[in-house]
This record gives sequence, C-alpha cells and structure tokens, in this order.
Amino acid sequence: MTALIQTYAVSKAYETFVALSDVSLKVESGELVSIVGPNGAGKTTLVNVLTGLLHPTSGRVEFKGHDIAGIGPVRLSKLGMARAFQLVHIFPALTVAETIATAVVSQTEKSLSLFASLSGDAAIRDRVREVASIFGLEGKLESEARLLSQGEKKLLDIASAFALVPEVILLDEPTSGVSTGDKHGIMRTLVDAAKKAGVKAIILIEHDMDLVAEYSSRIVALQEGRVLADLPPKEFFADADIVAAIVGKKPQGI
Repeated sequence: MTALIQTYAVSKAYETFVALSDVSLKVESGELVSIVGPNGAGKTTLVNVLTGLLHPTSGRVEFKGHDIAGIGPVRLSKLGMARAFQLVHIFPALTVAETIATAVVSQTEKSLSLFASLSGDAAIRDRVREVASIFGLEGKLESEARLLSQGEKKLLDIASAFALVPEVILLDEPTSGVSTGDKHGIMRTLVDAAKKAGVKAIILIEHDMDLVAEYSSRIVALQEGRVLADLPPKEFFADADIVAAIVGKKPQGI
C-alpha cells in the first residue's frame, strides 16, 4: 500500500547552511506522527517541504505517490493535505461563519463572492455549521474572530483547515499560546474532529512532550537536520539518550 506521505533522502540547503540532510520518513493511514526536536533542528524546514512551500535541494517528497515538491499549499489542499499554522491566521473583522466559509468556498468551483456564497448557498451554510459544530463553535457563528478567546481562535484556525476536507492535516504547534489547562481539551477536540471528518492521518509539530506522549502513534525526532529517531512513544521515551537530546529530561508522568 502506498504511504500517504513519504520523503526519500530529502535535503535542504541555504547556500552553505544545511537545514535538512537525508531525511526519509513516511506517514501511513491511521497514524498521528509527531515531529519533535530542539530549536534549529529543522522542523520548520521539514514542514515547509512537506507542505509544498519549499522545494528540497535534493531528494523527493510524495503525497499519495505524487511528487509535491514546491507545488504550494493551494494546489496541495486540492490534492487533500491541509496545514494549520502555529500563529493564528484569521481575519479579525470576519465572523466565525465567514472565516470557515472562506475555506469551504475555496474548495468549490463556484465563482460567487464569499459573502454572496454564505448568504445565498444553503449547502455552504450547512457545511459551515457542520464544521463549527465539530469544534464547539456553533454558538459563535456570528461573533467576530477578534472577540474569541485565544483557545477559540486556535480552534477556528484549525477548523478552517478541516473545512478544506483534507485526507492529511498538518498541525503546527496547535496549542501554543493556550493555557496549560486547555491544551489537552484542544488536542482531544482535534483528534475527535479528525475522526468525524474522515481525516486519514495527522502530522503534529509540538513542543509539549506530554501531548506528544499521549496522542502520538509515532515520534520522529530531528537533530541538526537529521532524523535522530523514528519510534513509537513507549520506545522513544524509554531511551534516555534520545530524550535528553531532544528535551533535556524525561517529562514527568510519562
């Protein structure tokens, strides 16, 4: 069976600086794969390669068997991969409904404007309500995004990515800026939403190792642009040398 995502000896260099070196990995259906590593390990570069923002200097990156190097996030979303960013990318003056509708309309062949589509197309309105409901935002549809809490803004940003109907979604620090008490709630919402939406796999970039331990099916650790480990959570956290290289110490409670 063809992996959903696979990289073959991918390297990325910026003149003399090598950000990634011979990175090979694959993501299968049903997996939540976390990519971890200290600052400067190459996580952002790898994510940008995986989502078509960057073309690797060498190697190959495939999505469902197709070469996606450098194709860009718009074309990639049409193929079935979406990305939610670490920093919330929403328009503060738009309502929750309008924000989600932007993503919904982008996946249709309609040439209607966003606001005409939202007011006049029952199917789009229904899809907006459906996505909002999955993320607990159905009561906020008419609220401007700027009035949401930080946690709700995060969920809205991710809901917009889910509205693209992806087979694979890449979550870049989905709990950053959120209180510790809300982090597990957001992650549970995301995992449940993925199941309801038919998402086949999740790639998670996350610094919170408690979340990584609890929700990952596999952990890919990067160090200085290379793959240091690619292991299930139990084996990853059982290796003191790997944990020390990535986080300095084993997180409590794992």
